[in-house]
Amino acid sequence: MSVPEPAGGEEKQAKEVEDAEKYSFMATVTKAPKKQIQFADDMQEFTKFPTKTGRRSLSRSISQSSTDSYSSAASYTDSSDDEVSPREKQQTNSKGSSNFCVKNIKQAEFGRREIEIAEQDMSALISLRKRAQGEKPLAGAKIVGCTHITAQTAVLIETLCALGAQCRWSACNIYSTQNEVAAALAEAGVAVFAWKGESEDDFWWCIDRCVNVDGWQANMILDDGGDLTHWVYKKYPSVFKKIRGIVEESVTGVHRLYQLSKAGKLCVPAMNVNDSVTKQKFDNLYCCRESILDGLKRTTDVMFGGKQVVVCGYGEVGKGCCAALKALGAIVYVTEIDPICALQACMDGFRVVKLSEVIRQVDVVITCTGNKNVVTREHLDRMKNSCIVCNMGHSNTEIDVTSLRTPELTWERVRSQVDHVIWPDGKRVVLLAEALALIELYNAPEGRYKQDVYLLPKKMDEYVASLHLPSFDAHLTELTDDQAKYLGLNKNGPFKPNYYRY
Repeated sequence: MSVPEPAGGEEKQAKEVEDAEKYSFMATVTKAPKKQIQFADDMQEFTKFPTKTGRRSLSRSISQSSTDSYSSAASYTDSSDDEVSPREKQQTNSKGSSNFCVKNIKQAEFGRREIEIAEQDMSALISLRKRAQGEKPLAGAKIVGCTHITAQTAVLIETLCALGAQCRWSACNIYSTQNEVAAALAEAGVAVFAWKGESEDDFWWCIDRCVNVDGWQANMILDDGGDLTHWVYKKYPSVFKKIRGIVEESVTGVHRLYQLSKAGKLCVPAMNVNDSVTKQKFDNLYCCRESILDGLKRTTDVMFGGKQVVVCGYGEVGKGCCAALKALGAIVYVTEIDPICALQACMDGFRVVKLSEVIRQVDVVITCTGNKNVVTREHLDRMKNSCIVCNMGHSNTEIDVTSLRTPELTWERVRSQVDHVIWPDGKRVVLLAEALALIELYNAPEGRYKQDVYLLPKKMDEYVASLHLPSFDAHLTELTDDQAKYLGLNKNGPFKPNYYRY
């Protein structure tokens, strides 16, 4: 049934924001923890529809993507709706369609404003939309997607639609969805099934609603983390065999694809977007360099000058986090397993240590490795009072949160996605809770891509970068014919070999 709009909504929202700010010193941030899915044969396989109704993860988290706009901190969601599951509501958009499931379709106007703001900072996608929408390179493409649903990803989804694709979308993370943005997409006609705070059962139900549709069969997959790919592979093998291509943009999801390929079970071509240069540099390095501070400041208001912080992992995400924290005057330590990354950290001025060597003295612990059990119960027991623990990596397994669900420890909910874990002695630990590849795969002639995992072609990587340059008023120098011949290059690129490391 329809849920009426309560009176005094704006006053209540203002009060909620005020209350959130009151407790702002008791939070922290993570980059989109994901439920880890294993494809290996010796791992548990999903043979039936999950029925667990609890929260998808014990780790409370705020997605890196969800911190990209103000609405993630002051959501337009009315708290009176929280007791009613969107699955129990009957909602229609202004066109009479009910082919969606979101928190509240009435929030669409607010979400549209968020998307319009995001478009101003996403020049590459907007440029691609203007250049290619007349040609409709994705006409006939039926894309099923599972990513964060934020104002930024909404720009991607609407660009795909503008290029001719039909899209059905769910969220890859149960915490990062901006409800008002999901409502705006639904109002625009996108079949979106997502809301912030989904349960485990809700999560898989939303994915299934995107895939299992009468009279509509996906022929492309855009995934972030591998959950959607796994669901189609296991539950709908006949659909999976007819997929023309998979685009995966996360470390975890790419790892799963390589597992499938190695086992000889990947029957469709897949594009590894995560390891493209523009993804590694822009999303993992530059975006995380800003989002780590944006998220921590917004939720904790902590002053970083003089604070001791340990960053676990010095890949692109770790490099971005360390650079940002160092700039604010924090004393930054790094843990690493890779001697090359460790040497890079040393040359950048960071001390490389083992976590056990500094765990008693640090004020903040940030994980960004993609591994499991990086921060164990032993580490958590030895932390100082009020230490902030958060995850910027992709998987929720980096921090052993499950080990904290024991009788002797008390969990105190501070705010949504933020918990205090209290030890018997009173100690508290604060615990918190992408388009060109699709065009390439969809339009590639038969035989170009076989049943394997491919990197984004260097030429397309350079094209993505070139779309960003006009917003900086940057002017590329062009090679002369003689120069191009001397270097053995095409004047229009690619300008670097595939083995080149930027």
